[in-house]
Amino acid sequence: MSLDEKSQKLGEVLARLRDGLQGLQPAVEAINAYLNNLLKSSESGNWNPHKIKWVEDSGFKGPYERYPPNQQKAEATDDYKNMLSDLKTHDGKLTRDGMFYWVFEDATTVGRKKKQ
Repeated sequence: MSLDEKSQKLGEVLARLRDGLQGLQPAVEAINAYLNNLLKSSESGNWNPHKIKWVEDSGFKGPYERYPPNQQKAEATDDYKNMLSDLKTHDGKLTRDGMFYWVFEDATTVGRKKKQ
């Protein structure tokens, strides 16, 4: 193969590669969006339930824990704020580490109980 033929072949390969990469742009954007959502999700999930001062209570479905206690205002700790944010991104309900969490109608009280 002559130098001109090799050069022409290389040009064709580079053109195909360029065209193929442009075709991958939607996939690259979709992967980027997925990774950004994953990052946001992990940031909102960054809370420690052991650092929240749960109190025992009982409702029509039996015993559970809640924060803040009835008729009290919640301390706006990072764990509490991140927990609320995480719950809101999951429509007010989620299961984590064997516990079921939910947000009360007041949008500030959180209940939890062992997942059955």
